[in-house]
Amino acid sequence: MTDSVPATRIRQTLAGRDPKDPFITYQALAAQLGLQPPGIIQRVAAALEQTMREDVAAGHPMVAALVISRAGDMPRRGFFDLAVALGRFPDDPAQHRAAWQSECAAVFGTLDGAAS
Repeated sequence: MTDSVPATRIRQTLAGRDPKDPFITYQALAAQLGLQPPGIIQRVAAALEQTMREDVAAGHPMVAALVISRAGDMPRRGFFDLAVALGRFPDDPAQHRAAWQSECAAVFGTLDGAAS
């Protein structure tokens, strides 16, 4: 297994998510990708960050929004930090949940359109 996870594999896996059950944990995504320790979460996070940069540069919704922490119901802090740094989310953490929910809705609008 290589040290990095190609962003294209992450994107393909997330594109298959069902809008009725859209979210997947970092751990479950790593398992679905067949990753083996050590450092699986860090490798998944790095690939997710790459997809975020690509999506923002292309003007697309961030598919990484569908990956959540098993300790909560939203992505990890690093997702929000990068979304702010990329100019996609507001600086105010009080607005992050609403921005994330909007991003998730946009992801499914894009995936629905891509399925045709």
